[in-house]
Amino acid sequence: MHEGPAPRKATSRPSGGALAFVALLGGNIALAFGPWFVRLADVGPVAAGFWRIGLATPLLLALATLTGGRPMASARGLAWVLAGSGLLFAGDLASWHVGILHTKLANATLFGNAATFVFPLYGFLVARAWPTRMQGLALGLAAVGAALLMGRSYQLDPQNLVGDLLCLVAGILYAGYFILMSRARASMAPLPALGLSSAATVLPLLIAAALLGERIWPQDWTPLLGLALCSQVIGQGLMIYALGRFSPLVIGLALLTQPVVAATVGWLAYGEALGTADFAGAVLVAAALVLVRIAPERRASVTG
Repeated sequence: MHEGPAPRKATSRPSGGALAFVALLGGNIALAFGPWFVRLADVGPVAAGFWRIGLATPLLLALATLTGGRPMASARGLAWVLAGSGLLFAGDLASWHVGILHTKLANATLFGNAATFVFPLYGFLVARAWPTRMQGLALGLAAVGAALLMGRSYQLDPQNLVGDLLCLVAGILYAGYFILMSRARASMAPLPALGLSSAATVLPLLIAAALLGERIWPQDWTPLLGLALCSQVIGQGLMIYALGRFSPLVIGLALLTQPVVAATVGWLAYGEALGTADFAGAVLVAAALVLVRIAPERRASVTG
């Protein structure tokens, strides 16, 4: 009779490399501009999500093919994973884009990235692992930083509650999307995985926008092109690339760079003033990223 594997310490997999870490941060910075483009769009919020995916998907699939990714061949046996990730991402975008219009940009981005804590938790449970002390400290700093970034919302405007809740639902769906995409990335290159998952997202978003009676056809394409290129092609593309190179903990904590950037955009574009708590939260998030990046990797020990 064999004993089960002993619990293992989680690792942050710093072996992902400096370039991959830069890509991870760059992807989050690009994604942080998404709420701004949604506000600028002259279509409904869910319709904006449809155009984000609809405009980006042909480009992603073309890039995957040109770079030798062979999307359909590499997706064998993963159809349900890619379809499921597409449906989850459609739900994420629909909830998030509606929520963006009912709360501050920083709050929308923070709650929309609830995967910051859900995705690492999934990683710990699946690996039967708990974070190291340094990783635990990083999580603690990130939690306090996140609380500071959103803590003033209800004091300034209680009407943000509906938008915050919608964005929170979006964040949970986003974590589910990451879980399925991490399975796809185990055997697929990033561009084919993202292209096919995006293709599964288009139709659900179009149907949802139509059922909600939203305006779908735009007069000004500029915000939608920015949303498709900046958020989906660049931002999500870099994120899915990094997803195959770092642990859920590193991916999750890196998501907190988005509300920091979005808060700055909201301040500059809409006068959504930043206070001392916001700056303190940003500093704690930065410290958490540094800690989780330098945390030593521990090899798993298995007894049997």
